[in-house]
Amino acid sequence: MTEKVDKKLLLRVAENARLNLSEKEIEEFLPQLQEILKAFDRLDTIDVKDEKPSFQPIPLENVARHDVVEKCLSQEQALKNTKNKKDGYFMGPKVM
Repeated sequence: MTEKVDKKLLLRVAENARLNLSEKEIEEFLPQLQEILKAFDRLDTIDVKDEKPSFQPIPLENVARHDVVEKCLSQEQALKNTKNKKDGYFMGPKVM
């Protein structure tokens, strides 16, 4: 472990997170923080010198469809399922 996990460290972490911990919470969280940091220390034992860095866990790919010109709806087709139309346009609510 790079730094000793004690009450002082826990209080510093709590202050950074803007938490006001009671004595009971400190007693409860201190062993939990120690266990969490021990788990992360185990990562230091893994040999990764032959591994390439991975900045993106999932390969990035463009999932958008190709921009292909297709036949558009006619004005009549676009307006056929609405009751709110007037003079060939969709009619919305009055603004003023």
